[in-house]
Amino acid sequence: MATLNYSDKLKLERLFRMESGYVLDFSNRTFQEFVFSSVQKDIYHKKYSYRGGSKANRLRAFWEQESDSIVGKLISDLLEYWKTKTLLNNERIEEGKNKLYEECKKIANRLLGIPQINQRIITEDVFLNQEFEEIQLNKLGLDSSITEILSQRIDEIKKCLNAKASLAVIFLCGSTLEGILLGIAKKMPKEFNSSTSSPKKDGKVLQFQDWTLANFIDVAHSIGLLGEDVKKFSHVLRDFRNYIHPYQQQVSKFKPDEHTAKICWQVLQAAIFQLLKIMVR
Repeated sequence: MATLNYSDKLKLERLFRMESGYVLDFSNRTFQEFVFSSVQKDIYHKKYSYRGGSKANRLRAFWEQESDSIVGKLISDLLEYWKTKTLLNNERIEEGKNKLYEECKKIANRLLGIPQINQRIITEDVFLNQEFEEIQLNKLGLDSSITEILSQRIDEIKKCLNAKASLAVIFLCGSTLEGILLGIAKKMPKEFNSSTSSPKKDGKVLQFQDWTLANFIDVAHSIGLLGEDVKKFSHVLRDFRNYIHPYQQQVSKFKPDEHTAKICWQVLQAAIFQLLKIMVR
């Protein structure tokens, strides 16, 4: 039996429109095909019929009989189906419905064992005063050659901080964090691509090489890999590529200073620390 409480079921049933006995817009045939393609289970097997023959009752029976991982996978795929159909129908996702979607996504992630970062309010002073252990990128399990390059960049960042080369710090922190998150995304493509925050064009999720650092941060935060503090204080890093071009820097009136550089360095360290806590278990 999946560990779904009464509140979890209420949220899922509301989003999946199960009150009338249906599940979204599925017919009997398409519902059977969808469930089988997701978790290789026949939703019309007799063991799911004891609560009645409707699609909604069969899904409720499925929740009661299957494991957390299987139920979590199906819920996650149903959520992606709901969002895809909404986008293809050019329907606007209202704020309340989006919040319900995010709550349901948290339920799916919990069942799948994807942890949620504790989201606490943090001030800039507190964030800057946090201390982190020596960075050990090798523990993230990325490709060894990429890990070596990223480690060299971290060494360069420290040198630039000491030299008060603020703009260089920002470039290096941004590119290093982007490289790390790209490596993590390649290890967890399902989680990154199925996030509601994943960048899309014409309803399709972009290839990872077309994602920006802002995309990676938003998605990593949405699936519980990065905390609210990293997302909150990453505003400079998110657009670091723009500042590479002098004219774009002029237009944006961006004047980096030592304080800005320290925030960027702290964002990078905090992100690595949070990723290590989850990836190394």
